Amino acid sequence: MTDRFSRSRTMTTAGTSIVAMVSLAGALAGCATSAEPAATAASAVTSTSAAAPSTPVQEYPPARGGVTEPRAAASGNASLSVTDVRVGSHDGYDRVVYELHGEGEPGWNVRYVDAAVQDGSGREVDVAGRQILEVSLTGTGYPFDTGVDEYAGPNPLPGAGAVSEVRVATVFEGVTQTFIGLDTDQLPVTVSRLSNPERVVVDFAR
Repeated sequence: MTDRFSRSRTMTTAGTSIVAMVSLAGALAGCATSAEPAATAASAVTSTSAAAPSTPVQEYPPARGGVTEPRAAASGNASLSVTDVRVGSHDGYDRVVYELHGEGEPGWNVRYVDAAVQDGSGREVDVAGRQILEVSLTGTGYPFDTGVDEYAGPNPLPGAGAVSEVRVATVFEGVTQTFIGLDTDQLPVTVSRLSNPERVVVDFAR
């Protein structure tokens, strides 16, 4: 910068003006060149943001492999027997229904397990499928306690959709233990209760 100013002192006024104009043009050109990448980057960010799809709101069920309502307590007066088990495949989900008769409202405890281990005996039960969901229905008992004939089979019950089969393992200390085998990886599960008659419904979202 010092050398440029030293030389400019020996130039004429016209020469000084020419130098000033050339310097100004160069400065403007330099500014335009440095601003170009920033404008391009800003455009790219805007374009990417506009093109990014919005995240869908997952209403049912909330998470892959998770269980909505995994536990519920039976009513205090519950004395029920599982009388029927049904499997159905529907648009977007598969359903297993446990029908119960007797007194009160059933409860449940539902979870994915690595192996189907029978309550009481500790014996491993064969369940077809890649994944196993244990469904334990509480507030239940033997027919001589509930006065209701229990589920007579088939056992295992053939599945439908992603459900490979359903197996009733045992009735032990007020709990009817069952296992549901899946032909897939763990699926999101929703458990609910219906009445008249009493039913526990297990839905697998696909």
